[in-house]
Amino acid sequence: MTVEDTNRSPVGAGSAAIRRAVRGAAIGNTVEWFDFAVYGFLATYIADKFFPSGDETAALLNTFAVFAAAFFMRPLGGFFFGPLGDRIGRQRVLALVILLMSASTLAIGLVPSYDSIGVAAPLLLLLLRCLQGFSAGGEYGSGACFLAEYASDRHRGFVVSFLVWSVVVGFLLGSVTVTGLEAALPGGAMDAYGWRIPFLIAGALGAVGLYIRLRLADTPEFEALRERGEVSSSPLKEAVTTAWRPILQLIGLVVVHNVGFYIVYTFLPSYFTKTLGFSKIDSFVSITVASLVGIVLIPPLGALSDRIGRKPLLIAGSVGFAVFAYPLFLVLTTGSLPAAVAAHAALAALESVFVSASLAAGAELFATRVRSSGYSIGYNVSVAVFGGTAPYVATWLVSRTGDDLAPAYYVIAAAVVTLATVLTMRETARRPLRKLPSG
Repeated sequence: MTVEDTNRSPVGAGSAAIRRAVRGAAIGNTVEWFDFAVYGFLATYIADKFFPSGDETAALLNTFAVFAAAFFMRPLGGFFFGPLGDRIGRQRVLALVILLMSASTLAIGLVPSYDSIGVAAPLLLLLLRCLQGFSAGGEYGSGACFLAEYASDRHRGFVVSFLVWSVVVGFLLGSVTVTGLEAALPGGAMDAYGWRIPFLIAGALGAVGLYIRLRLADTPEFEALRERGEVSSSPLKEAVTTAWRPILQLIGLVVVHNVGFYIVYTFLPSYFTKTLGFSKIDSFVSITVASLVGIVLIPPLGALSDRIGRKPLLIAGSVGFAVFAYPLFLVLTTGSLPAAVAAHAALAALESVFVSASLAAGAELFATRVRSSGYSIGYNVSVAVFGGTAPYVATWLVSRTGDDLAPAYYVIAAAVVTLATVLTMRETARRPLRKLPSG
């Protein structure tokens, strides 16, 4: 057996333990991203309540700017929680981040409006969104590493795909909650107080997610590392010095992952109403269909990546966005609701092809000692620059150019960057996770 083989020897976990790990990570992640998603679905209400009245487009841009600000906090969260996960374990970090996310989301629902406290309202909103972003910076890296380290080599793509699957579920629940309130509350109630309810619900859901995560055991990979006394004392420094190439690869890998995701699930619902002129109910129908497409496709595509490899799906998703983003946005702007819903669903399908394999591929780039650090740094730097800014950039492009197809160009550029990155990566499917850094 070679040194490389030794470094990649799998640490087994029983099927029951894997199922518990998937349930814990997925349920907790659903709660976390419900919290994060309701902000996007309530963007028009937030624009009205937290910013001065007058220019509706400017207020919406300010709302998306605050949305993006949370993403600029994610690298800080990644730099903090990633190394923390490599020192104290993935499970403890997962419990900590859901507590922080739920508390900050609950607080958003309690902040008075601009009419009541003036400029303090948007400043408090910004602060709480930054806390959300800081928390989210620890969620994906810890969650991806947690599931990757529990999964068997043969089924890692399928197991890890439930992390992004649960994000789509969280977004769908957020959409259903907001739309259900809009339909159930009497006229004017949603604008007066109803928009606060989803943020308050997040507090209760967060308590449930925290309870679930506190009952989880840490991963066999990390426990074995701790038993051998090989836990890194300086995981951040070690990750930057020994895993800088995988970090750069992950940054490029998830560019279209994030741009595509936030265009499909955050930008397009407001695009349907503000740019295309459809009703809020039409927008709800479309985002529901798109979410269901993701929920149906992601797990089987994750399993497919275990059979044929990660790279075929990553390449197919990147090329698909590069080739079809413009035609699909053309269909979106035809004025036909069925055609627009179909185009939205097709964009969600392209996103599903890519994200079904990207999280597992990212986790497989790193050794156990620095996996949480490396993943959290790379992923959150990329999402800060490209993901959280996507709704703002897309809205700004439409407003600035007057071209309703402008967001497609942004998606295409992201797809090209990611495709170039994927071509530099080796295939990692069905290979044991590395235990030690190669540097």
